[in-house]
Amino acid sequence: MKKYHQIGKVEIAADELRIIVDGEEYAFQLSEISQKLANSSKMERERFEISPSGYGIHWPLIDEDLSVDGLLGIQHSPEHLPEKIVA
Repeated sequence: MKKYHQIGKVEIAADELRIIVDGEEYAFQLSEISQKLANSSKMERERFEISPSGYGIHWPLIDEDLSVDGLLGIQHSPEHLPEKIVA
């Protein structure tokens, strides 16, 4: 399995998600990234799962998923684009 990211610490304090990705620490305002997380309880926020590939984080009690690439603003281009057919 391809490892997209190495995710370290994930914590929510007050209204902020703090996460370490590939050795760098980031902070995000919950209201800007997820209304579900912003409106969730402490217990709901503390129960999360990191995908084995490091691609995302899932909060099962509120059915919320965030991709790490989405949080960091990373866009991947397709490796193989189909050839353009000219008529």
